[in-house]
Amino acid sequence: MIMSHASVRAALRRAFAAALLALPLAALAAPAAQAPEDKDYSAAEAAQRENRGDQLLVLSYHDVRDDVARKGDPDAYAVSTQNFAAHLDWLAGHGYHPVALSDVIKASRGEKKLPPKAVLLTFDDGLRSIYTHVFPLLRAYNYPALMAVVTGWVDLPRDQQVDYGPRMFTHDDFVTWDQLREMQASGLIEIASHSDNLHRGITSNPQGNTMPAAITREWDAKAQRYETEAQYLERVRRDLAASADKIKRELGVSPQSVVWPYAAYNSQTNDLADKLGMTVTFDLEGRHQTVGRDLHGLARLLVFDNPTVKDLTYELRHDEELDGVRALQVDLDYVYDADPAQQARNLDKLIERVKQVGPSHVFLQAFADPDGNGSADAMYFPNRQLPMRADLYNRVAWQLKTRANVKVFAWLPVLGFELPDKALDAQLAIKASNPAETHRLNPFDPRTREIVSQVYEDLAVSGYTEGLLFHDDALLRDDELRGIAPDAPAARTQALIDFTHALTRAAGKWRPKLITVRNLFAGPVLQPKSEAWFAQDLAAFNNAYDYTAVMAMPWMENSRDPQRWIDRLVAKVKASPRGLSRTIFELQTVDWRDNSKPIPAAQLKRIVHRLQADGARHLAWYPDDFIADRPSTADAREILSARGFPYIEK
Repeated sequence: MIMSHASVRAALRRAFAAALLALPLAALAAPAAQAPEDKDYSAAEAAQRENRGDQLLVLSYHDVRDDVARKGDPDAYAVSTQNFAAHLDWLAGHGYHPVALSDVIKASRGEKKLPPKAVLLTFDDGLRSIYTHVFPLLRAYNYPALMAVVTGWVDLPRDQQVDYGPRMFTHDDFVTWDQLREMQASGLIEIASHSDNLHRGITSNPQGNTMPAAITREWDAKAQRYETEAQYLERVRRDLAASADKIKRELGVSPQSVVWPYAAYNSQTNDLADKLGMTVTFDLEGRHQTVGRDLHGLARLLVFDNPTVKDLTYELRHDEELDGVRALQVDLDYVYDADPAQQARNLDKLIERVKQVGPSHVFLQAFADPDGNGSADAMYFPNRQLPMRADLYNRVAWQLKTRANVKVFAWLPVLGFELPDKALDAQLAIKASNPAETHRLNPFDPRTREIVSQVYEDLAVSGYTEGLLFHDDALLRDDELRGIAPDAPAARTQALIDFTHALTRAAGKWRPKLITVRNLFAGPVLQPKSEAWFAQDLAAFNNAYDYTAVMAMPWMENSRDPQRWIDRLVAKVKASPRGLSRTIFELQTVDWRDNSKPIPAAQLKRIVHRLQADGARHLAWYPDDFIADRPSTADAREILSARGFPYIEK
């Protein structure tokens, strides 16, 4: 279940309360209407999309050298000249049509259509090889391309160096203005800004971690404070203006686009770029896109690890929708410790555990619930509304991404916040008829909406996250908020969905393209009419979010036959539109009824194997006890690793 380990007692209370409330529905519940699972697109449909005139593939290259190791080169983003030439040859032989950025802009305005299988080639950082190795091949194929240069590196003084990873780079490793002028004069090459001095990390938290300069409020250790929003935006604006001015001065043409370093940007930095005439920006998420009026955050396929043509072909033809989520839910309450040394040891245990298990995702608790009542007492990031227990989320999330190579989703309540202003908290609280219910705020009160939206915005400001996991506290009983909430169950369900969408928008101001996951009790899946008791519905959730995390927890539901209970749950999910493609089955690893006794690993394995045999794509579990190593790392790796057998490092 996607909830704090500290809130187990509240979880049991809610589960038992839900079971009691659902009893009258047993005789009323009817089998769910059968709905076909989403079918994959056929080859003919895919070809039809590619020929529509608005589809675009963008490839992102960096260095191209003759001496790149076949695999394991110190520079993971370098591609050998031989492989790069083979890529161009393969694109030419398979009907791809390289286009210029100007073609994409015209297509977005409706002035022309893109050719079938349009591809835009981009090259980041402004390395010398774009002139010595890339440009001759582009001329030979007559392929246009976009070159994104860090103007501060083009102007790098000869007595300075840049730490480029595998070694220190000097002036001679970067392209010169004369070389850029020559390439631009060919008519094939357009120059984009890659910033002037944002291709670096800056201090992002009191612990000294660094994060991309373009999206980070810098921590001033001397003053013991973060950069203000105004200071941050002005720093980015000055940098972009300096880069655009240099390109205009040296090349005579203002850049139309900015390729954000590390693909790190937000809507506010895009606004700054727009005002400077750079209305096209690029991302590194995804592969293809439909070109519309908005050209912000164009998806690019990052070319790395020196791929052969075979490797590239796999990436282009691979359907990411078929990739499964494998998620560990992690309690930040277990990382936190008042002793900094012990906290550091806890973090190291977590990182090592995640590295060894190899999940695709970590759902990371961003709130504190030390009293175990299921609602947030404090947060683990600076915010305007609740106390901060520790400035910890930023550090742990970034360490998980950079050291354990997983995607981190911030896990937060939707309504379950205990406000420090007790009078206001009492005014906004939902008056629940069942005292076992989690403390929740009224989502129909504008004050609640503002408070919670600010919490989500502050989370996004505070540090890295690729998605949001909405806690299971987002529920409404049929006897709650009468006269305020809609009467119809579906309308109450939609009202809570709309509220979470508003929270996504609040966080999205600073973190674009957030993936959303919503927790769902098993009751509304197994007995659809119990939507009245929860304001939750699987089909509505799978339509509204990227994923729905269903609590596949038979022991919490007092099932006498856990496997049979799971089988019924899977059957109901299968019968729902987009059921298996959107649903994460969230397993429990302990039996909270029996003093948190661990579920035997052999039984978990049997359940997971049966789930996979039944077509389940996405799996997660809770709790993942990294302190006590339960379930054991070996068992966890076998059950939930996202790596290919036998768990080879990606």
